[in-house]
Amino acid sequence: MFQVGCWGVLFWHLPHPVSSPSSASMEDGTVSHASPAEILERISAQLGCSPASAELAVHLDGTDELGHLRGLFHMPKTTDLSPTDPGLVHGTEDCVYLAGNSLGLQPKKTKEYLDVELDKWAKTGVHGHTEGSRPWVCAENTIEEMMAHLVGAMVEEVALMNGLTVNLHLLLLSFYKPTARRHKILIEDKAFPSDYYAVQSQIRLRGYEPQHSLLLIRPREGEDTLRTEDILTTIEKEGDSIAVILFSAVQYYTGQLFDMAAIATAGQEKGCLVGFDCAHAVGNVPLRLHDWGVDFACWCSYKYVNSGAGGLAGAFIHEKHSGSVRPALWGWWGHDLKSRFLMDNEMQLIPGVGGYRLSNQPILLVCSLQASLEIFSQTSMQALRKKSVLLTGYLEYLLKRNFGHEDADPHKAHVRIMTPSDPAQRGCQLSLCFSVPVTNIFRELERRAVACDMREPDVLRVAPVPLYNSFRDVHRFVCILREALAVSHGHPQGALL
Repeated sequence: MFQVGCWGVLFWHLPHPVSSPSSASMEDGTVSHASPAEILERISAQLGCSPASAELAVHLDGTDELGHLRGLFHMPKTTDLSPTDPGLVHGTEDCVYLAGNSLGLQPKKTKEYLDVELDKWAKTGVHGHTEGSRPWVCAENTIEEMMAHLVGAMVEEVALMNGLTVNLHLLLLSFYKPTARRHKILIEDKAFPSDYYAVQSQIRLRGYEPQHSLLLIRPREGEDTLRTEDILTTIEKEGDSIAVILFSAVQYYTGQLFDMAAIATAGQEKGCLVGFDCAHAVGNVPLRLHDWGVDFACWCSYKYVNSGAGGLAGAFIHEKHSGSVRPALWGWWGHDLKSRFLMDNEMQLIPGVGGYRLSNQPILLVCSLQASLEIFSQTSMQALRKKSVLLTGYLEYLLKRNFGHEDADPHKAHVRIMTPSDPAQRGCQLSLCFSVPVTNIFRELERRAVACDMREPDVLRVAPVPLYNSFRDVHRFVCILREALAVSHGHPQGALL
């Protein structure tokens, strides 16, 4: 019998990637058939309400087993956001924050941990290097196990250091070894700019030119996202000339989740080294970097991992390379801690990714990252993924129901979802295109205390994050979007359907 009292049970009917993002099999080996839309309609029918009603959102929040995690974060108030028009919001209620794909919210423990270290510095000075729960000399090591768990790696395969682009350069210096025959780097055509710039500069650094050595793969004509079959075909066709394949795990612009396991396998079978920028995937979708055999990866931590702007980044090198791939650049922090302070200038390089550390890590960045990782340790990526599939599916359902192309009314604005509809091919972000200028819509949303993200030329990125977003947040967003579209388009949109 279908039960309406706890939607957590329903997640066993949702697509849940276990061994690969493209897999729709469950942990018990069964295959999913119920879509988020079907589940939402079943629940609303049991409640006797419309799937578009606030009653459904309230019920889903009331039975959310992860709902308490929201209370561990600071949620901005409507009146604290500078673009907000006070005449369009209600008092000091929470804003609608759907921008975690750009900057995650601040965990409430962050300030406490920062204050501890600032106080320790004030009272003990240099002794802080070796005292307290986070001795500065090895502070990042105290939280690397939590990060390794989050990305599906062994702790020895993960290092917390630098920023994402710095780490990407350090990794490419070791993994990109072009030859006359094999000199190309394969990336998405619309890769994040920092990745694109890093790859271009690495190619030039080796004496090659991007117009010959940078291989871009584009979606098919008229499509927004890449097909896995086209990626694999390109690898098979061009693989003998490719030195490195560098993909996003989740594409920042479209929100597409790539099949990392399939790409890694296909690339390695052709003799390529395969790396991923996991900036939009870590903390968003389950990762198994070790099991998938990924050669290297890097990520920032200020999006879904909530470490604050410019937070401490991470890097991964698979253990299979720990004895064969070495850093091109050495620094003091890559020296084994046991003999680092002998100061004899005889490098005792830490094997694997640990040897890529150049300098001691900023302790305040370690503190903010720890505050967030401890929240992740209270649950699992599997549990967060289950909620995320339904939460994002709820957003998709309301958008299609109210603003889809099938509505032929020329007086209404339309919304097109660029992100794949298959939950196994996306995280929590939906990228939206509109039949009216997106800049106008974005401005009206900001005036109504909605925090989301606009990306040129014409996309609005909306990310309901399962750690702290609610179903009520999604419902409020769609209601406010209707108002914004009415103002931008000059025609009333009516009530939610």
